[in-house]
Amino acid sequence: MSTQEKNFWLTTVEAPQVPVRELPVNTDVAVIGGGFTGLSAARTLAKSGAKVVVLEAENVGWGASCRNGGMVLSGLKLGTPTLVARYGREATKRMYAASLESIDCVEALVHEENIACDFSRSGHLEVACKAKHFADFRRGAETIEREFNHKLRIIEKADLPHEIGSAIYHGGMVDDVSAGVNPAKYVAGLGRAAARAGAEIHEKTRVIGLERNSLNGNSGWRVKTSRGELQAREVFIATSGYTSAITRSLQQKLIPIGSFIIVTQVLPEAVASEVSPRDRMIYDSKNYLYYYRLTPDRRMLFGGRAAFFPENENTVRESARILREGMIEVYPQLRETKVEFVWGGTLDFAFDIMPHAGKMDNMYYSVGYAGHGVAMATLLGKKVAETILTGHDENPFAGIPFPGAPLGMYNGKPWFLPFAGMWYKFLDWVS
Repeated sequence: MSTQEKNFWLTTVEAPQVPVRELPVNTDVAVIGGGFTGLSAARTLAKSGAKVVVLEAENVGWGASCRNGGMVLSGLKLGTPTLVARYGREATKRMYAASLESIDCVEALVHEENIACDFSRSGHLEVACKAKHFADFRRGAETIEREFNHKLRIIEKADLPHEIGSAIYHGGMVDDVSAGVNPAKYVAGLGRAAARAGAEIHEKTRVIGLERNSLNGNSGWRVKTSRGELQAREVFIATSGYTSAITRSLQQKLIPIGSFIIVTQVLPEAVASEVSPRDRMIYDSKNYLYYYRLTPDRRMLFGGRAAFFPENENTVRESARILREGMIEVYPQLRETKVEFVWGGTLDFAFDIMPHAGKMDNMYYSVGYAGHGVAMATLLGKKVAETILTGHDENPFAGIPFPGAPLGMYNGKPWFLPFAGMWYKFLDWVS
């Protein structure tokens, strides 16, 4: 197997042709980051008549938006009992409702903008690695139905063959509202939609400085980029796992974590039907989890936190080996199947493993999706844009505490990731 990095999704899409132009002198809103969050915000702002400029250091969708598994998932990273204990029942209800709304938001946007991105409400399946995890599924499903009026289906171990062609799990839980998408086609379509609405997108334009200032008596921002400067009334940070020291306060609250994916050759139709009979988005119950699905052309996509550090040649090579071993553990029938693609990307986790969106240091932001970014980034980009336009904040994640590292022992460079990886592996062993 070649371990040279190659992203399968990028072979399926034609990138939007973004014209190179001079930066404007001024704008209403400067959006920093051209992924799901930034483009969703830019589209919303532009459709309401705001002058908006998207500043992207690489190309549209270059970061996590093109490097994920294309899973459009309900729920949050943390379990419902943890959320209720931490935030209370009413706040948790609003957060859970937002997770469901986020999938509707993606679906509506895909239809409104006619984005051909293989969006499909195929549902997701969470599989239990231990009997205790399956018991937790049952309790969680009962709580969610009772408190949030949302139905999850418990799949007994004897019935799992109808959902997954693997014998290693103790049961599962299905949410039929979740979806799958080709993320590269989706983010490309989102970029085109933002541009049609009037947003001005500038690729290869790295922001290198932000200064608070005033112009004609109005407060705003002097935005310095690798291609010149512009004046913005508001700034929206949409950089997620690639947040830099330009926004130091935000960077110090986010942990960039590597996530890696392999994709196989096209599977025979019978094999594809065996490994995933219902074409679900699948992930397991471990902290150090695996997630996997069939691509629209019947390949197995298999990903996980094989290495916590962000992507580089060494972590990609090692992750390819680890993920292939993991895939064969789940699906022994794929032992002879060739892996044709491997790549990595960088997710952003907040220290409390929650999404956060609001205002910090007079700048708007939305970050911390922890692997749920396809849907949540789309929704929160839209929600924060609406806050900029109206001054009313209807985003349930704006008011929650946004903790930094304990004792301030973090400067934006995650020196502790190897220890975190060992800790999560230990938790998976004992839990």
